Formats: sequence, structure tokens, C-alpha cells
Amino acid sequence: MPPVYPATARKAAVLLLFGALDSVPAASDKPLAPASLDVLLIERAATLTDHPGQVAFPGGGVDPGDASVDAAALREAVEETGLDPDGVEILGRLPELALSVSNFMVTPVLAWWHSPSPVAVVDYGESAQVFRIPVRDLLDPDNRYTATLTRGPQTFSSPAFLVNGVVVWGFTAGILSRAFEQLGWSVPWDTARVISPPL
Repeated sequence: MPPVYPATARKAAVLLLFGALDSVPAASDKPLAPASLDVLLIERAATLTDHPGQVAFPGGGVDPGDASVDAAALREAVEETGLDPDGVEILGRLPELALSVSNFMVTPVLAWWHSPSPVAVVDYGESAQVFRIPVRDLLDPDNRYTATLTRGPQTFSSPAFLVNGVVVWGFTAGILSRAFEQLGWSVPWDTARVISPPL
């Protein structure tokens, strides 16, 4: 992939919002994370130009009116899912990451959903669905894969998760995998298990 040049790339932020499980219980019985812990994700609309149909964190570009990348991540999450921002506590940030296909430098913002509010698709032109996935299921080695995508002469690989029929791969899966490692939650998994990403 082409490189991202920080001097010209646009700033962006995504919200890694952890909270207590909604009505979907964890399928895994492995004690890899509290049974009550989940993370908020969206499925991008299939009609979008960038990353159509992919599972992602709420987020987007940092606007001039945003006070910080934290504020940008929270604003985007409100716009995409309708969540109540008063129920969200920002905990910190992960290191900035390059997303070359969109020419973004992306800051993952960690947050805790201390007062969960209802969420749903706000604009079907942007998102196909909004959902929460149990962290325990994401950590379960039985649900972890390496996604490979070949375009022309190049093959790209990323971590991937298959939970409840949903494949999380690419940039989002990479952020999740890195976050789990930095939080000390990861357990060994078979990186030789390959899955084709949905396109």
C-alpha cells in the first residue's frame, strides 16, 4: 500500500467504546475477559466509497470545530449511533496509526460506557448496522484468524475475528488486536488459520 505522509494526511479518530453487555451474551465460556464486557462496532454502508461494508469503530475525520481527537471520536460516534455522550468516559488514547488507503492518521480513543444508552443506525447512507460484540468472544482463539486479500501482485494480511457470523478484519481488527495486546488481554492464537474477508 502507498505510504501515508503525516504532513499531508488528514487527522481522524475512532472510538473504542467498552461497556457492559447488552442483550447478546458471550458465546465463549472461556474466562478470557469479564462476561459482561463488550465493545461497540458499526457496519459501514455497502454504498460508501471508502471501506464499503466493513465492520468498523464509530469515528471519522477531525473537524476544525473539534476541541481534540477525543471530541472528534465522540462526536462521530454520536452522529453514527445516536449514543448519549454524557454516558461515556474517555480513558485515553492509543498511538496514532496510518490508514494509507484513505490518507488518514487515525487516533484510537479508549472509552468506558458507564451509562449505556440505546444505539441504532442514524444514517443508512453511512452505516448498515450498529451492534455490540462480547470481548470474550473476540479474545477466544477459536474465533481468531488471519485475513488475506490479494489485489494484483500483492497480498495483504491482517488479524481477523469471526463472531456471531460477523467478520471483523483489516484496520479495525488490527486496532482491536493491538489494543488487546497493550491491555494485556490477548492469549495465543493460531495465525496460520486463514479466512477470506467479505468484500
